[in-house]
Amino acid sequence: MANTVLIIGILSLLIVIIIGVFFAFEHGKEIIPLGIVGVVLIVTYTDWINKNPILCLIASGIGFGFLMVVGTQFALEGEYMPKSWLIAIIPFFLVNNLLLLNQYPDIHADANVGRKHFPIAYGVKTSNIIYGLFIALTIITIVLLIVSGYLPVLSLIALLPIPLAFFSLKGAVQYAETIGDFPQYLGANVAVTLLVPLLLGVSIILG
Repeated sequence: MANTVLIIGILSLLIVIIIGVFFAFEHGKEIIPLGIVGVVLIVTYTDWINKNPILCLIASGIGFGFLMVVGTQFALEGEYMPKSWLIAIIPFFLVNNLLLLNQYPDIHADANVGRKHFPIAYGVKTSNIIYGLFIALTIITIVLLIVSGYLPVLSLIALLPIPLAFFSLKGAVQYAETIGDFPQYLGANVAVTLLVPLLLGVSIILG
C-alpha cells in the first residue's frame, strides 16, 4: 500500500496548498510565510527532521501550535495579533509533549530504520526532564498571560487538566520504553493536550 499512501499524501498536500492560496488571496498574502513553513515541515519531516533530535522535538509543536493557532487567527481577522503568538506557546509545549511521550514505545523500532528523535539521541531520563520542563512552562505561560492581561482570569480553568500531565510523567518515569503497555498514561497525555486548549478557548470566549 506504500504507493497508495504516497499518492494520498501528495494529493492531501496539494489540497492544503490550494486552501492556503485561497486564504492568501482572500485575506492577505501575509499568511504565505506560515504556509511555506507548514509545507516545509510536512515535506522534510520523515527524511530530515526525524533525524534531528531538537527539530523533531519541536516540529509538531510549531505545526499544531504556532502555525495553526496564528494561521487560524489571521484567517479570521485578516491581520496578525500579538496575542495569538503568545497564546500559541501553550499548545506548542503540549503538542511537543504529546509526540515526545508517544515516541517512547517505538525507540528501538525507530532507531532500526534510521530515525534519531530526542528519546533515541538523549535517552528516556533526559526526555522525562524535558517533558516535565514543558509542563512547567505551560503552567508558567498561562499564569503570566493572565497576570499581564493577555488572558482573562477565567483562563485559570485551563490549568485544571494539568494533573493528567503529571500522571503521564509518573508513568514515563516508572515504565520508560514500556509505557506503551500501560495506555492509561498515553491516554492522559492525549487528554491534557486536548483539554487545556479547549478550556482556554472557552475562557477566552466567555472572559
